[in-house]
Amino acid sequence: MTGMFDLSSATSRMDRVLDGINDEHLHAATPCTEATVGMLVDHVLGLTLAFTAAASKDFEGLTDAPPALPTGELQDDWNDVATARLSALADAWRNPDAWTGTTRAGGIDLPGEVAGLVALDELVVHGWDLAVATGQPYACEPEEIAARLAFAGSVSDEQRTEGALFGPAVAVPGDAPALHRLLGLTGRDPSWAPAG
Repeated sequence: MTGMFDLSSATSRMDRVLDGINDEHLHAATPCTEATVGMLVDHVLGLTLAFTAAASKDFEGLTDAPPALPTGELQDDWNDVATARLSALADAWRNPDAWTGTTRAGGIDLPGEVAGLVALDELVVHGWDLAVATGQPYACEPEEIAARLAFAGSVSDEQRTEGALFGPAVAVPGDAPALHRLLGLTGRDPSWAPAG
């Protein structure tokens, strides 16, 4: 594995993307074929809690089961809640102990370092999902993409199924931008755009 990463850039970027989402966007389609914008926002709200608990090695409740299917039903102050949860997530993963030993996320025991990379993956990839679905620009730090490419590339074809961490890979040219290659490895079509 690659060591400890600061999730601050990814959490700040996700927060900016969420700030650009309004009520009119919530029922819009996303690159995740089964999820609307509202459902992905709901998923992000849940994953911030779960991966904060995973960083703290707090195994009570939030880390014991796979995430519930997001409904997209959001409380009125969801954006303020997201800002606070994203900040807490970044803070939790600044602790070097978060990256060591074993933790749990989604009911699965895994090395702390892997959990941190999964959290980073969720932020980077779902940030792109939400940005492209709502017409916002999206760019990532090269270090984030490099770490994600190595991690996503290590997942075998047998582990790539609908509903898993990564869907089946989408073919992307080898000379495509790094973000596009990452998106392809995570089962996304980098050319996806909202209909219309």
